[in-house]
Amino acid sequence: MRRRTARLTTARTTAFTSAFTTAGKPGRLRLLTGIGRGRAAACAATVIALSAALLGPAVPAGAAEPADGDHCQGQCSDILPPGANGNATLVEILANKAFGTHPAHSDDELGKYDALVAGQSSLTDDKLNSFFNDASFGVPNGQAESTTSPRPDVTITRDKATGVPHIKGTTRYGTEYGAGYAAGQDRLWLMDLFRHIGRGELTSFAGGALANQGLEQEFWPQAPYTEADLQAQVDRIRTANGARGEQAMADAQAYVDGINAYAKKSKDGRYFPGEYVLTGKIDAITNVGEIQPFKLTDLIALASVVGGLFGGGGGGEVQAALSLQAAQAKYGVAEGTKVWESFRERNDPESVLTVHDGTSFPYAGKPADAQGAAMPDPGTVVPEQLVYDRTGSANTNAKADVKVPQKLKPLKGVYDNGVLPGVDLGKPRGMSNALLVSGSHTASGSPVAVFGPQTGYFAPQLLMLQEIQGPGISARGASFAGVGMYVQLGRGQDYAWSATSAGQDIMDTYAVELCQDATHYLFRGVCTPMEKLEKTNSWKPTVADNTAAGSYRMQVWRTNYGIVTARATVGGKPVAYTSLRSTYRHDADSIIGFQMMNDPSYVKDAKTFQEAAQHVDYTFNWFYADSRTAAYYNSGLNPVRNPNVDPSLPVKADRAYEWQGFDPAYNTATYTPPAQHPQSIGQDYYVSWNNKQAKDYSTAGFGDGSVHRANLLDDRVKALVAQGGVTRSSLTRAMAQAAVTDLRGEDVLPELLKVLRSSPVTDPQLVTAVQQLEAWQTDGSQRRETSQGSHTYTHPDAVRLMDAWWPLLVEAEFRPGLGDPLYKALTTNLGIDEAPSAGHGPTGSHAGSAFQYGWWSYADKDLRTVLGEPVRGPLARAYCGDGKLTACRDSLLGTLKQAAAKTPAQVYPGDAGCGAGDQWCADSIVQRPLGGITQSAINWQNRPTYQQVVEFPSHR
Repeated sequence: MRRRTARLTTARTTAFTSAFTTAGKPGRLRLLTGIGRGRAAACAATVIALSAALLGPAVPAGAAEPADGDHCQGQCSDILPPGANGNATLVEILANKAFGTHPAHSDDELGKYDALVAGQSSLTDDKLNSFFNDASFGVPNGQAESTTSPRPDVTITRDKATGVPHIKGTTRYGTEYGAGYAAGQDRLWLMDLFRHIGRGELTSFAGGALANQGLEQEFWPQAPYTEADLQAQVDRIRTANGARGEQAMADAQAYVDGINAYAKKSKDGRYFPGEYVLTGKIDAITNVGEIQPFKLTDLIALASVVGGLFGGGGGGEVQAALSLQAAQAKYGVAEGTKVWESFRERNDPESVLTVHDGTSFPYAGKPADAQGAAMPDPGTVVPEQLVYDRTGSANTNAKADVKVPQKLKPLKGVYDNGVLPGVDLGKPRGMSNALLVSGSHTASGSPVAVFGPQTGYFAPQLLMLQEIQGPGISARGASFAGVGMYVQLGRGQDYAWSATSAGQDIMDTYAVELCQDATHYLFRGVCTPMEKLEKTNSWKPTVADNTAAGSYRMQVWRTNYGIVTARATVGGKPVAYTSLRSTYRHDADSIIGFQMMNDPSYVKDAKTFQEAAQHVDYTFNWFYADSRTAAYYNSGLNPVRNPNVDPSLPVKADRAYEWQGFDPAYNTATYTPPAQHPQSIGQDYYVSWNNKQAKDYSTAGFGDGSVHRANLLDDRVKALVAQGGVTRSSLTRAMAQAAVTDLRGEDVLPELLKVLRSSPVTDPQLVTAVQQLEAWQTDGSQRRETSQGSHTYTHPDAVRLMDAWWPLLVEAEFRPGLGDPLYKALTTNLGIDEAPSAGHGPTGSHAGSAFQYGWWSYADKDLRTVLGEPVRGPLARAYCGDGKLTACRDSLLGTLKQAAAKTPAQVYPGDAGCGAGDQWCADSIVQRPLGGITQSAINWQNRPTYQQVVEFPSHR
């Protein structure tokens, strides 16, 4: 089904003015107009309410108020595989390797999560908790498995069913201390791992495996900081955000204190995570060694990892410039620019929109008369060198012959392929999905939501589940381990919320003109030295990582316009290309927004939730549901650019082309006000799968056009809304069906078959292939088992054909017309495929997330053009068969014949966990081990990792 029309007029929030007064200090007025870094806190009445909340929980009003303050009344569910417990002692790790046993609650969610693939077809509301868990507040009588009180003012109760920590404090400090203590119980090793990733110190901490080197080399240049830089972020949050900023850092300190208390207790009691022994941090016999205490600056480092992975957007302007130049070289400047813009798809009229009522939110569009572009001279771009002074295995990748005690031999080399094998933190991520239907279209009259973040699959997960109840906090849900002072995605007393990565453009590339030498540049007319940031790492072999001893030094140059990423000449003058993102030096500022979301005295309805989301700097799509309203808000620190600057291309580092109000001291600028961010209250339905947010809100990357994986949701939810009477189970079923559907099969294969059937197919081999594809398409284009546990797809030959055919047909369709240089440049901007079994996407193999980045929109538009069908926003030229149907058909048949000749083993060559030709296994999801515990593979599902199903029947 092609693009959608407007349904309902959206009620939208506007910028608001607020002031606050802190005790003993004069009030300061702040306008939420996006000017500078000033954040509105709350009006005086809100501060009074906040102060009261910090002293004790608000007393609910109304005779119908539930005794426990839980308005979901059993209609909130959630799940986070593989299990709540992410720590394992050395003995438990050894048992897992020897006998396949698992620590309690480390894998008890995996089966439920996996079973939805087979169970969705017969799903009812009564059966939901066969596949999810009850997300009610508290622990039912008789269902407490353990209760811990690390301080007199807090208890941590874990339920028998899942082992999730339910933290209840009588003071604010105790509550947050308990949250930190519980985080230590569940994710101590993972938090330690990720604080070192954030600091660029992974190899020194976990070993010099080649994958570890690559991981820190990808991430650290994106967020390089000194210790003083990290401390400055802590200080700025505390001093620049009034009462909430002070409270946030007090909460963070209490959280850190709780982590450290558990770390010390587990070390002294010898029940700490076994990975500390395997990596040489603690001696298993003498217990000599240390778990380095956490500090507030570690939380900033952790936040930079989370934000960098899931909350960024933009960048890649130099590569975009290179593909534009290739198009202009092929077709001439005018025609080449037209061709390039058609592939760029900044504002494609056929793209699926989250705000689909026609409301326009212009941002980062193409100016009518672009100025200041800094296009590189042909052949001059050279990426900036990062690594210097390699020694030992940093040059050779040699392994050492590590002498290992007999009992530890099963664990020898468990990290030889790195601590996050197959994960590339440097590649873009845009994951997570959301489906919400407003009450006017549901059976109950209340909104229904099925939503969650798609954060990859790890053992343990990056997220952890928790419930936090204390003064000023009342929430249950998921938080990224190590920054879990507040629930980041979950539910409150009478509302629930979630997010998807938005990815709008908050990063720009500047061309700084060099002066004096290669490490000086012109800043506002003054020759200014670049700042050198360095990180030296060294390692030695351990039981876990047998990589021989080695070391190297990472080095980047920092300018007022960001980090140097490449060198080139522009107009014959030497320049350095730099990358500047608006959230650099502000990686943890979003803590204020999360604090508000957890505060029942602040969030009372959709509008106040949107106001809380305005305090989140990272680029996220926020979704909200209570008993009355469904709503949406797009957050992000969107810089206000010169209206004549094209944000898709590198720009000259001239004051005229800087962000408006730019101050390099703290990397602050003028930002678009809240009213200019896509938002809506009460639309008939909302879907998001990292698609385009709204009309004229330009996409930051390539490929957001007529076919996007969000169509898999939009088509299904639209049909449910038209039918009416939507329930939790019917909306969950729509999500689950989309999760096993091949996007190419549903939205591009129909056009492919039309072309193929435009004349009779006579070759017997091709007749069979076409029939197999048609049967699969008719049956829903799904990649699902014949029955639960069969590990055989219902249409295995058609699935194999599509996997083999797609890369062949795309190349045959586009490469001849584009020519090699332009085709290569455009495939660098956007990969052609991201099938579940592919290992070349940003998430790698066995990662679940699929069909986000690919050429399906290009193929769809081109094929419809060749077929003579209407296309809004077509490609500038026809490519398949040079626009001739007969030649296009011949090309497709030729590549289909090649695909049909490929054996299963050629299409699915196998890996460490899968035999060659094993289709189900090639697709399957593997929880990548971040520690010593491994998990079984499960069915492929393109689905959120943590997911909620909610429907509130009442409200405060």
